[in-house]
Amino acid sequence: MTDTIATPRHRVALVGAGITGSLSPALHEREAAALGLDYTYALLDLDELPDGWTLREAAGLTGFNITHPAKQVVLDQLDDLSPDARALGAVNAVTAHAGRLIGHNTDHSGFITAWRASLPGAVLGRAVVVGAGGVGSAVAYALARAGAHVQVVDAETDRAAALVTRLRAAVPDAQIDAADPDRLPAALARADGVVNATPIGMTGHPGLPFDPAALTTEHWVADVVYRPRETALLRAARAAGCRVADGVAMLVAQAAESLALFAGTTPDLDRMRRHGAALLTAAENTE
Repeated sequence: MTDTIATPRHRVALVGAGITGSLSPALHEREAAALGLDYTYALLDLDELPDGWTLREAAGLTGFNITHPAKQVVLDQLDDLSPDARALGAVNAVTAHAGRLIGHNTDHSGFITAWRASLPGAVLGRAVVVGAGGVGSAVAYALARAGAHVQVVDAETDRAAALVTRLRAAVPDAQIDAADPDRLPAALARADGVVNATPIGMTGHPGLPFDPAALTTEHWVADVVYRPRETALLRAARAAGCRVADGVAMLVAQAAESLALFAGTTPDLDRMRRHGAALLTAAENTE
């Protein structure tokens, strides 16, 4: 009699509010299919769930991606955190195994992976991060760990200062400080690059996170916004002769790292980038 080994079943869901239009299910499932995995990805919209709902009520799920507004809310539901998630105080991925929920953060690693792929040969040097929220924290952490001198700018100066304090503790050798918003042009004049880590520029939040007049051909510019892919900031940066990295690259990189956590395999990042770009183009054409 020949023993058969059961194929692992991966049952994953995105947890967040207002996530109906998320690209994550298609992005994950198509790559999982290409890898030959038994893998499904669902949406758990907090707007449609009872108040007080917790991850432990999602019976049968083996992993979760976590998005706004739950990246910090779920922390007290978890049994442990990865070192990066603990340093950032936020999770965007949770693995479920043997009744234990472990929180991870692939936003920071997804950003630096995307930065390197999108801007080969670029110098990190001095980097300005505009926005000190959840994504800004992950971006600043990633840049600091990679060796950049990071300057954080946020309209809420207390939030920027708190982030700097937290990151200095997490990355003791980091060069990181905060600047007031009115000092942003001066900060950009000394910087090698800048990251928009605010929602400004995304669908429903039009505009520019800062005056692009300070940009020169010497700057690289990254935007975490991926919908639309070509934000007003990226258009202005291209016009100024800057090298740019769009938000799709980060979206796909963090998704690939989440899939690897959930399934214990290595996704094809180039294939996922092509698929992510196609999904976004199709979504924008129907809006």
